[in-house]
Amino acid sequence: MVLDKLTNADRYTCMHPLFAQAFQFLKETDLTTIPLGQKAIVGKDLFAIISEGSGIPEKDAKLEVHRRYIDIQYVISGTDHMGWRDLALCSEPSDPYQDEREAAFFPDRPAFWFDVPAGSFTIFYPDDAHAAMITEETVRKVVLKIAVQPEGSVEV
Repeated sequence: MVLDKLTNADRYTCMHPLFAQAFQFLKETDLTTIPLGQKAIVGKDLFAIISEGSGIPEKDAKLEVHRRYIDIQYVISGTDHMGWRDLALCSEPSDPYQDEREAAFFPDRPAFWFDVPAGSFTIFYPDDAHAAMITEETVRKVVLKIAVQPEGSVEV
């Protein structure tokens, strides 16, 4: 897991072949006016989900994980309260992985909570169980979904 400001994004472009394009999208797009919904950037390998709304109370938070995609969650406005736990320390899923939604959910509580203010981002890998939108405040954000194994790349 990574938590940082967009101004430091260049530090992370070496971590995945599509991170440079992902951060370029965040820097060059007017995210305050982009319509809500899904936007393809590099086909199914890199796409954005733009959302706005209030979240849920901490007591209702569920940890989730993904297998095929890495999340870069960038807060445009507001503050997103998030939780994190190492997947290896999670119990059995309360809602097992389903390919069509690309997620599994866990009953565990986050190991720690943190705030992600506007202008900041998190990176969640498949072994990062996370809970986001744990806030009553209105938050506008973009979740970039980056394929762990982009099409055309060779699996090692």
